[in-house]
Amino acid sequence: QVQLVESGGGLVQPGGSLTLSCAASGFTFSTYAMSWYRQAPGKEREFVAYITNSGRNTNIKDSVKGRFTISRDNAKNTVYLRMNSLKPEDTAVYYCKSSMGGNTYWGQGTQVTVSS
Repeated sequence: QVQLVESGGGLVQPGGSLTLSCAASGFTFSTYAMSWYRQAPGKEREFVAYITNSGRNTNIKDSVKGRFTISRDNAKNTVYLRMNSLKPEDTAVYYCKSSMGGNTYWGQGTQVTVSS
């Protein structure tokens, strides 16, 4: 079955960096685009970043453009989110997502807290 497992979250000071990973299994990873979303307390889940199956094309939410980078390693079945210059407003649970065959799959999420 499809599994997405995020890791790499934690507590970081403003201006710091984190790299999130999402390990995928149960499907042919290199065939599908992947996305990252986040959900802050009391807010709806929102799009953060998207990467095509080959990794050649990406799309980043405007408010994090220039600070966040999405990438993938198809040999490792893993998609990454590199986050630099983190701000308190980046605090959220971060989820990876894949859509295939009319179904949407989510990981369990990883908490990112930006605070001094």
